[in-house]
Amino acid sequence: MILETLFQFWHVILLFFVVAILYAAVGFGGGSSYLAILALTGIAFTQIRATALLCNIVVVSGNVFLFYHQKKLNWKKILPLILFSIPLAYLGGYLKISQQFFFILLGFTLLFAAITMWVSKQIVSSDEENSNSKPIRNSTFGGITGFISGMVGIGGGIFLAPLLHLTNWDTPKKIAATASFFILVNSIAGLLGQYSNPDFIIDWNLTSILLITVFIGGQIGSRISNNYFTPIQLKKATAILIALVSLRILWKYLF
Repeated sequence: MILETLFQFWHVILLFFVVAILYAAVGFGGGSSYLAILALTGIAFTQIRATALLCNIVVVSGNVFLFYHQKKLNWKKILPLILFSIPLAYLGGYLKISQQFFFILLGFTLLFAAITMWVSKQIVSSDEENSNSKPIRNSTFGGITGFISGMVGIGGGIFLAPLLHLTNWDTPKKIAATASFFILVNSIAGLLGQYSNPDFIIDWNLTSILLITVFIGGQIGSRISNNYFTPIQLKKATAILIALVSLRILWKYLF
């Protein structure tokens, strides 16, 4: 059964490995790209979200561990971000949605993610530490991002990081650390919400292979960091790919 899965989905497994390396190197989980890849495979949409979230958890766990030991996590500023994001990510994951609504939401989500990745160079915050924390604003950012992320099946870092850069929330390194932790806790909450739904299903043969794949890729990516490629070039190339997939999905389910 596992060999059959390997032969049937070898291209998906290879793409997941590459995505895990590249995203881990710049502090993200890769959920948006995992969704984009799975959306084109014909796998049941109820399974796509859970698989993407599980892969997110595996990839960013290594990043969070490294950032924690580097003391890049500012808990006083992080807690307001996750205060509402965790329960709302759980709610978003629990909600029963139709296949058409899921793919339309996914299409717009991927398109927005592609745009934010493309313009990220223009909204990078300064290297100066910003101690001006705004709990209400942070809670709003976290809550909205968490709810959408739970419904779609991503960790939300791809949305949160540009917002934090735009508002000069902190240094780029601490924003990357915050985004990794945000992705981890929201992916767990969204997955628990999906698991609580009676319609939850998952193909563990394929998922277990993908989890091992992204674990290895994530470990490689988190260690090579950005020493061998330019993060901006990587983000722009990925943005183009995600945009093309999002437009294809929207064309199919809107027209």
